[in-house]
Amino acid sequence: MKNSNIKRSFNRSLAAIAVGACLAASPMTFADNVSGSIYGKAIQGKSVTIQNPATGFKRVVVVGEDGRFNFSKLPTGKYTVDNGVDTRNILVAIGKGSNVDFTEVSEIISIVGNSLVSIDTTSVESTSVFTAEQIDLLPVARDLTSVALLAPGATAGDSGLGNGNTASFGGSSIAENGYFINGFDVTNIRNFTSFADLPYDAVSQQQVRTGGYGAEYGRSLGGVVSLVTKRGSNEWKFGGSIESTPASFREDGKDVTSRDPDLEYSNRYSSFRSANEFDSLSYNAYASGAIVEDKLFFFGLFEGQDDESNTFGKQTSETMKDDSPMYLLKLDWNISDDHLLEMTYIDNEETQEFTSYSNPEGMYYTGTHGEAADPYEITKGGDVTIVNYTGFLTDDFSVSVLWGNMTNELETRNPDIGPGAECELVFDRRETPSSSQSIGCWGIAQGQSTVPEAGIASDTDERDSLRLGAEWILGEHTLRVGYDQEKFTSTKRGTTFTGGEYWRWHVAQDVDGAGGQSVNGAFVTAGEEYIRHRESNTGSASYEVENTAFYIEDTWQVTDEWMVYLGLRSEGFENRNGDGDSFVKSDSELAPRLGFSWDMDGDGNKKLFGTAGRYFMPIAANTNIRAAGTEWSYEEYFYVDSADENPITAAPDKVGDAIGTRNSNGDDKAPDSRTVAATNLKPMHQDEFILGYQQQVDDWILGAKAIYREVKDGMDDYCSHQPFIDYATDNGYNDFDYKSMAGCMMMNPGNDFSIALDLNNDGNYDVESVPEEYFGLEKYKRTYKALEFTFEKPFADGWFLQGSYTLAKSEGNSEGYVNSTLEQEDAGLTQDIDNALFQHGAYGALPNDRRHTFKAFGAYQVNDEISVSANFSLQSGRPRNCVGFIPLDELRDELGVDAGGLANYGASSFYCGGVLGNRGDQGRTPWVKNVDLGLTYKPEYVDGLTVKVNVRNAFNFQEVTEYNETGDVGSASSRLPNPNYTTPVNYQAPRRITLTARYSF
Repeated sequence: MKNSNIKRSFNRSLAAIAVGACLAASPMTFADNVSGSIYGKAIQGKSVTIQNPATGFKRVVVVGEDGRFNFSKLPTGKYTVDNGVDTRNILVAIGKGSNVDFTEVSEIISIVGNSLVSIDTTSVESTSVFTAEQIDLLPVARDLTSVALLAPGATAGDSGLGNGNTASFGGSSIAENGYFINGFDVTNIRNFTSFADLPYDAVSQQQVRTGGYGAEYGRSLGGVVSLVTKRGSNEWKFGGSIESTPASFREDGKDVTSRDPDLEYSNRYSSFRSANEFDSLSYNAYASGAIVEDKLFFFGLFEGQDDESNTFGKQTSETMKDDSPMYLLKLDWNISDDHLLEMTYIDNEETQEFTSYSNPEGMYYTGTHGEAADPYEITKGGDVTIVNYTGFLTDDFSVSVLWGNMTNELETRNPDIGPGAECELVFDRRETPSSSQSIGCWGIAQGQSTVPEAGIASDTDERDSLRLGAEWILGEHTLRVGYDQEKFTSTKRGTTFTGGEYWRWHVAQDVDGAGGQSVNGAFVTAGEEYIRHRESNTGSASYEVENTAFYIEDTWQVTDEWMVYLGLRSEGFENRNGDGDSFVKSDSELAPRLGFSWDMDGDGNKKLFGTAGRYFMPIAANTNIRAAGTEWSYEEYFYVDSADENPITAAPDKVGDAIGTRNSNGDDKAPDSRTVAATNLKPMHQDEFILGYQQQVDDWILGAKAIYREVKDGMDDYCSHQPFIDYATDNGYNDFDYKSMAGCMMMNPGNDFSIALDLNNDGNYDVESVPEEYFGLEKYKRTYKALEFTFEKPFADGWFLQGSYTLAKSEGNSEGYVNSTLEQEDAGLTQDIDNALFQHGAYGALPNDRRHTFKAFGAYQVNDEISVSANFSLQSGRPRNCVGFIPLDELRDELGVDAGGLANYGASSFYCGGVLGNRGDQGRTPWVKNVDLGLTYKPEYVDGLTVKVNVRNAFNFQEVTEYNETGDVGSASSRLPNPNYTTPVNYQAPRRITLTARYSF
C-alpha cells in the first residue's frame, strides 16, 4: 500500500473528527434528530444542486428572491453542493445545518482543513455531534453513555442506579432524558433509566442535545441523545472487528474493611472485590452495499460476545457467562429523489448464564469457587423495528412519517424459582447487627428474596409510536408542524417472599447506656432476643401509558444578522390502571419555546444567542404499577419463646408475646382509580433559560453560556392518611374511613390536594380540595445554575482538541424522578414526599451537584501510520449525607395512623441517629480525575487494517465515588447506630486495557 493511501485514510478519519468538533457548537434549528440540512446564499434565480455521491441521491432547488436556499431533511453523509460554477464538499450531520455561501469568492471547500471553522448563526440549540470516525479514534468506551459524557454539562449518574450506565444532563436526574435511534424514541418509560441497546459499531453519528431544543422535542427535562445508524452505498463494503479487555489487563478492585470492632474474621469486609475477575470479548462482522444501484441499499451488522465474570463474597461466589449475539439490519430505498423510505431492525435479546457456589463451612473470603448449585439463566431485551418515510413534495414543502415498535423483556429467570425458594428468607443479626447474610435452607442459587406468581408471563414492556411532520419554507420563514402518539404497555408479574415469609433474629443492645433499646415502641432489655416478621406481596396486571403531542414552530430570518425562533408544543398524558381505567389524564399542557441568534458583526465570527422554554415530563409506567396496582405488606415483632430454630429453615419454631402492634401497609385490592391521583395534578415540568456567546479566534471557536433551570411543579406519590382524617374531622365527617383511599396518591407537593374521597363512608366519592397546610409539604424545589465555557480546535497541522469547563450548582429538596442517595429507581414514586417528615432537612445540594467539571479530548497524528489520543476529565465531588430512621417513638402520637406505615421504611430520612440533619451536610466525596489514552496504528503494508490500544484510567486513580451514608441499622422500630457509616462503597473503575483490531475491504 502506498503512503499516499495511508495518508488519505488518516485524513478521512481526522477530517471527520474536525467536522465533529466544528459541529459540536454549531447546532441548527432546520434539522431533526434523524437527518441534517444544507443551507446558504447564492445568486437569485440560479439553481443549486446537492448530491450524495455514495448513493446517487440528488436534489435541485432554485434560489429564492432573498438569495437564500435550503435543503432540509437530508440523510446524513457526505454531499457535493454545486451552483454551476463552484462545487463544495459538505458533511451533513444529524440535527445539524451546514452553511454554503456562493456569493463570496472562495477556494473550493473540502471536509479537510481550516475552512470548516465557522459559527452557525442560525442556531439556538445546545448540541454536540460525534461521528463514528471520531469515536473510533478517541479512547472512550463504545457505548451511548460514555460518548454522551464528552458533551458539556453531562455528568455520570450514581453508580448504583441504571446499572451505572446513565448520565445526568444539566442537573436533572438520570431518569429525565430521551433516547432516540433513527428518530424513534427508545426510552424505556417504565422507569426512564434504560433504553434499547444496539451493536454500537452500527452507529454512524451520535447527537447530544443538552438544552434549548425546539418544540419538536419533549418528554425530557435533561438531555436528548439521538443515534443515526450506518447505511449502505453503491460501493459494496465488508469488514469486522474484535475487541478484548482481558481480566489480566485489569487492575484489582478495592476491598473495604468493616469498622465494627466486635466482628470476627468471618465478617471482616463490608465490601470484598479484590478477587473479582472480568473478561470481556466482542466481535462483529458487517456488509453493506447496493441491492439496486442508486435505489436500494443494505447494511447489516452482527455482533457477538464472550463475556465472563467471577465475583466472590463472604461465603458465596458466582460466575456469569454471556455469549448473546445482537444484530442490526438497515434498508434504504430511494424510491425517487423526492421520496425516501428506510427500515431498521434491531435484535438485542440477551441471555446470561449464572452459576452460584457456596464455600465449605467455616471458610470465608476464599477468592475461589466452592460447591456449585444448578445454573440458571436471565433473559432480557427484545427487538426494535423502525420505518421512516420522507417526501419532498415541492422545493419548499416536505413531509415525514415514522412508525416504530419496541419490545423489551425485563430480567426473566429460567427456571423462575431456584433451589431453596420454598424456604422462608431468614437473617441472623444477633451477633452482627448489620449482617445481610441469610441462614437456613434458602438457596444461594435463588439469588432473590421474592418469587413470582405461578402461571403468569414475565414482565415485559412494549412501545408503539407514530410521528408525523411537515415543513414549509416560506420566504424568510421555515414553518414546521408535527404530531406524535405513543402507547406504552407494561406487564407486571406478582411476587411474594420466598416461602411466603421473612424472619430476622435480633438481640437487644444497650443504646446510650439505657440498659436496652426501643423496639416497635416498647423497651427491650439488653441481651434479650427478639424477632422481626414480615410479609410482602404484589399483584399481577397489565398497564398502559398513552402520550401525545402536537407542535408548531417558526424559524424566522428577520434580517441577515437576526434569526428568531418561535415554537409551541402541546403535550397530552394518560395513565391507566390494570382494569384500563384512567387515573391520570392531561390533554393540553402547553410548552412554549423561544430563541434568537444575532450575527453581531455580520460576518459569522461572533454570535450572541439565547433560548427560553418549558419542558414536561410524562408519568412513568412504574407509577401505574406501584400506585394503581396491588401491594400489601405488614411487619410485626415478637419476643423469642425459645431459642430453638427450625433445623431446616432456621425460622423460629414458635414466637413469644408480641412487641408493640402490627404495622400494616396496603391490601390485596387495587385502589379505586378515582383515589389514585389528584384531579388537579400537573405533570412535572421545568423552565429553562440560556444565554450564550461564540467567537472565532484564528483556528479556534470559543464559547460561553449561562444556564438556569427550575422545576416549577414536581410530582410524586404521597403515602400518608392522617391529614385526610384531620380534614374530615374538622369538617364534621365523623364516619370517614381512610381505608377507602389508595395506599399512595400522586400529587404536586405544596399545592392544595383535590382528590375523590368517600367522606360519608357510603360508597359515594366526591372530589374534595384539601388545603395544602394539612400536609406540611413544601413545594417541589430544584434549580440548576451553570456557567459553561467551551473551546475547540478542528483538525489542522496534525492535531485537534476540544473541551469544556462547567461551573454549576444544583440544589433543592428533591433530586427528581429517582433518589440517588437511597439508590431508588421508582421513577416518580420516590419516598421524597411520602410523608412530610421525609422533607425535613431535605433542602440542599442535590446528588448530581458537581460544582466544577473540566473535560478535554483530542488526537495527534504522529505520522501517516500512527496517531495518539487522550480523554481527560477532572470533577469535584458529590454531596454526602447521613440518613436514618424516622424517630417513631417520639412522633407516634402526632403521626396517628401513619406511624404503622412509616415503620416499614428503611433508614431513609435526614433524621440520623434520631437527630435531624440536613441534605449534603456531611461534606463531599473527593475530586475525581481520569485520563484515558489511545494509540492507533494503520500499518502501511495491510490496506484496511487498524490496530488500537486503549488504556482507560491510565494512572489507576482510585478515588472514592460513594460512601456509606446510612447512619442507622435495624429498623425504625429497633434503631441502632451503623458501625460502617462513612466507609467507602464504590471507587473509580480501576485501570483496564482494551485491544481492538478492525479490518475493512
